[in-house]
Amino acid sequence: MYVSPIREPLIKGNKTYSQITKDIVAPIEGKAGKAWYMGLTLSLSAMFFGLAMMGYTLWEGIGTWGLNRTIGWGWGITNFVWWVGIGHAGTFISAILLLFRQKWRTSINRSAEAMTIFAVLCAGLFPLIHMGRPLLAFFVFPYPNTRGLWVNFNSPLLWDVFAISTYLLVSLLFWYMGLIPDIGTMRDRVTSKAKKYIYGLLSFGWTGSVKHWQRHEKLSLILAGLAAPLVLSVHSIVSADFATSIIPGWHTTIFPPYFVAGAIFSGFAMVLTLLIVTRKVLNLENYITVAHIESMNKIIIATGSIVGIAYMTELFISWYSGVEYEQYAFLNRATGPYWWAYAVMMTCNVISPQLLWFRKLRRSLVFTFILSIFINIGMWFERFVIIVTSLHRDYLPSSWSMYTPTIVEVGIFIGTLGLFFSCFLLFIRVFPVIAIAEIKTVIKSSGEKGPKNKTL
Repeated sequence: MYVSPIREPLIKGNKTYSQITKDIVAPIEGKAGKAWYMGLTLSLSAMFFGLAMMGYTLWEGIGTWGLNRTIGWGWGITNFVWWVGIGHAGTFISAILLLFRQKWRTSINRSAEAMTIFAVLCAGLFPLIHMGRPLLAFFVFPYPNTRGLWVNFNSPLLWDVFAISTYLLVSLLFWYMGLIPDIGTMRDRVTSKAKKYIYGLLSFGWTGSVKHWQRHEKLSLILAGLAAPLVLSVHSIVSADFATSIIPGWHTTIFPPYFVAGAIFSGFAMVLTLLIVTRKVLNLENYITVAHIESMNKIIIATGSIVGIAYMTELFISWYSGVEYEQYAFLNRATGPYWWAYAVMMTCNVISPQLLWFRKLRRSLVFTFILSIFINIGMWFERFVIIVTSLHRDYLPSSWSMYTPTIVEVGIFIGTLGLFFSCFLLFIRVFPVIAIAEIKTVIKSSGEKGPKNKTL
């Protein structure tokens, strides 16, 4: 009698517990390769170029950007929303998949959580720069003061402050709490006194006792319960920057769910971009397998389809509303001067993800890597299209204008990319990129040492 095949193993190579530890900490204990140094050099160069552009902006003023009286938002808010969206996959993988006990999250949650922290840091730079005086940023927080100043709680921009700061805090706690057992492992393995002292401080006295594990499990579930609603709330609040306005093309109730789906869509694409390279460079193919890639691609199919439905719904509602300004806003997006940006958005976000319905493409690393880059390009253009095409043509034809970013705006965006990749490259050299303790919990049920397919 033939027994049907079981689920594909998530950890390959018949690994033992000690082999798992050795394999995952090898990139930290060993010397960095040429690829790592080249990537860090390139990332740091981009980051310092961006810092120079930020300094120039603060010295000369926002007039160095390509904004004008008609188009008050450009690359700055586009990049802000794009970076916040990328940070969504980390919380989704960490919190929601943990609550649903999805075993395939264990190999990818650590790098996704780190990506969330770095993406939110990059996003937070843009509102600070746009303020013109970043040293006065404390004015956006409500606190008792002798100046008699108070924040305007009716402003969606203030809601962003609470949403992003809360999201960063909870994500940081979740990420660091998951690191503590592995930091304890690193503390016990390193031979350098300085490293042992640093890892010892960071591990908070972790011993791996039963009581420590009980508290770790409880805190994991508590933070997951807190973080799960943030997946829905944070980008919903960001979408309120647009939806609460009266500008045609923005004033719509579909924005919150549409933005959340798009955020998870772009976030998973960035996780794939990072992990496909990381697994190859760090020799982690046995832990980040094709099964993990396929599972993430399935999420991309689902969220990409939701985004496509949202695009079609927007077009239908603009026609069905009978409001000529609303109809023109969407007609201008598709056929106006920025039609090429709209075409890129639709191609990358709606058409290309549907190719993942084919199992062969869904499991192809090369195709997935290229597609993940295309998706993030498309999601960037989505934000650009929403912002610029809704602003560049006002109610008065005399105020119509075109928006072109300056080298300063482009440089700041390149700088945030450099900051993001620099942080990630440094992270994989200091902490285990895969959660060692969590991998060991699924090795018996999802490793190759589990039950084999056999003919009886």
